[in-house]
Amino acid sequence: MAKPKAKANTAATLALSVSRDIPLNKLLLSQANVRQVKAGVSIEELAEDIARRTLLQGLTVRAVLDEAGFETGVYEVPAGGRRLRALQLLVKQKRLATDAPIPCVIRDKGLAEEDSLAENIQRAPLHPLDQFRAFQTLREKGRSEEEIAAAFFVTPAVVKQRLKLAAVAPALLDLYADDAMTLEQLMAFTVNGDQQRQSQIWEALKNGYNREPYHIRRMLTEGAVRAADKRARFVGVEAYEAAGGVVLKDLFADADEGWLQDAGLLNRLVAAKLELSAEELRDEGWKWVEAAADFPYGHTFGLRRIEGERTSLSEEEQQSYETLKAEFDALQAQYESAEELSDDVDKQLGELEAAIEAVDERPFQFPPEEITRAGVFVSLDPSGALRIERGFVRPEDESPLEDAESSHEDEAIAADGHENGAFDETNPARGSDDDPDEEPGRAIPDRLLIELTEWRTLALRDALAKCPDIAFVAALHTLCLDLFYTHRGASCVDIAARQSVFRSAAAGLSDSAAAIAIDARHQEFADRLPADPVTLWDALTAMEESARSMLFAHCVALTIDAVFRPYDRRSAALGHADVLASAIDLDVNAAGWKPTADGYFLRISKAQILEAVREAKGEDVAGRLDSLKKPDMAAAAEELLRETAWLPTVMRTIDRNLPAEESSPDCDDAPIADDKTGTPAGCDHHPASAAIAAE
Repeated sequence: MAKPKAKANTAATLALSVSRDIPLNKLLLSQANVRQVKAGVSIEELAEDIARRTLLQGLTVRAVLDEAGFETGVYEVPAGGRRLRALQLLVKQKRLATDAPIPCVIRDKGLAEEDSLAENIQRAPLHPLDQFRAFQTLREKGRSEEEIAAAFFVTPAVVKQRLKLAAVAPALLDLYADDAMTLEQLMAFTVNGDQQRQSQIWEALKNGYNREPYHIRRMLTEGAVRAADKRARFVGVEAYEAAGGVVLKDLFADADEGWLQDAGLLNRLVAAKLELSAEELRDEGWKWVEAAADFPYGHTFGLRRIEGERTSLSEEEQQSYETLKAEFDALQAQYESAEELSDDVDKQLGELEAAIEAVDERPFQFPPEEITRAGVFVSLDPSGALRIERGFVRPEDESPLEDAESSHEDEAIAADGHENGAFDETNPARGSDDDPDEEPGRAIPDRLLIELTEWRTLALRDALAKCPDIAFVAALHTLCLDLFYTHRGASCVDIAARQSVFRSAAAGLSDSAAAIAIDARHQEFADRLPADPVTLWDALTAMEESARSMLFAHCVALTIDAVFRPYDRRSAALGHADVLASAIDLDVNAAGWKPTADGYFLRISKAQILEAVREAKGEDVAGRLDSLKKPDMAAAAEELLRETAWLPTVMRTIDRNLPAEESSPDCDDAPIADDKTGTPAGCDHHPASAAIAAE
């Protein structure tokens, strides 16, 4: 019996394009290639990759026809143009034969442009996690980071970053693969290699609002000190690690990014290194040396600073110095019009500038007798470099000779009857001026002298009031005596300039833009004023009017005290500070203050944090923070307000040109709160007055 025939397959069969090897010299680039913009790996790098592992993907080609429609034996390449150019480059480099067979897929249907577009669009890019894991596999199979980098035309740093990323907790990598976490969030977890800690942090954050990378890093580095902190720069991360300290590093950030985990160890290392510097300074003979990472702003107020002179240059040193300056000026003039300096010229200018600066900044020499009663402050500047302030004399350490002279003056006054009760204004009968003839050698009697000088004082007041220019100098003279000289000279103008030390130790205050500008300005004027207060008047009158006006403004500015003190109710003074701020259009943002978590938000109530965010970013943004715990809310508020100009009410400047209802701050946003209850303070038309209302 015959077997039944199999049923024929009636389904349509797909016919694929023909593929074959075509000599390279028979291929040319098609104008139908849609890739016009250069992107990704360069032709040179692609050529090197083909040379290393041959061609991994063939070309898509179409036959070039003649006018009669017959094939010419030449083929154009609409898809694979970069590979074709890389192969042609290898031929040019004599590393590949001109007629080398190239695997090609021959197309004869559709449009060439469609082939090119489809090949580029349909290509699925490699998921970053697959790349990270591939690098890890290559590393496990013995390839070094440098070899992997060379093979894929990236830097070794990129390979290290990828390998670091692949070391994140597997559960987090799976979340990233499933698009439940962003690449930026995954990168943030690399700052701490403790995978258990990574998972704990994600569990705490995954259902919350704030899952920003900065917040992840903050939680993973809580209690740590940034590597960019001036203390870390002063000690050096290497020295900290050598002492047993642990550093968490973020390979995806700048080179100086990282977190030192043991703040206590860092502070001990800072103190020890500062003490070594202090010991070296004590060897110079100073009476005292105080060393600390920071001192409160104004720590030198009330101390006399002794004058020092730069060590003199020898004739040979002076000649060398002049040569350096001439060479620097000539080189600078030669390249003044150049848009960009070559590395060699830039290096040469830098070396000359450093050599000149070393001479200009050579050490001061101080009188030995002054060194024995003066001291030095040693601290750190914002960059972490050592800041040495030499030559400050405390009032109790002033020269005994000056005290003795003062005593002699007192005795002379007493002998003349001004201070020993020989004359008493309330009891004229006690005076000795009843009969001046009884003492022929005696000067004008005290009683008469008082009367005459009262007349003269009254006349002087009236006359000075008519000479504003001289009155200006007189006031400036008195202010300068108070602010620039410890032993103030005599002045008949009874104006006192008082400046106080800011004792709150507010973070960054001493290194703020305002503090740096004030200190530089004060030193500039101190260098211009004479050392002897007796000659100060002549120096002021000889000074140019513009410089004198600036000096006056500086002196008056140093007397401003707009600090709120709970024990000192000064609402009127603080209200006047608002008037003054408005008059000069004060901008506290320009002075360098920014609302940070530690410096502001953690020290006010949650309601006030939300109000601040609401003012700066709107109700919607503030609402998203409402469910956060206070530390998280404070951190989020810092990040949100970082680039804004928002200020607490007490720091704002009122525009006095606006109507009162427009210029007055909303009472609900007063940031001053009771330390115990955290409730908002009362409000006044002046922001600073809100502090008083809070009391």
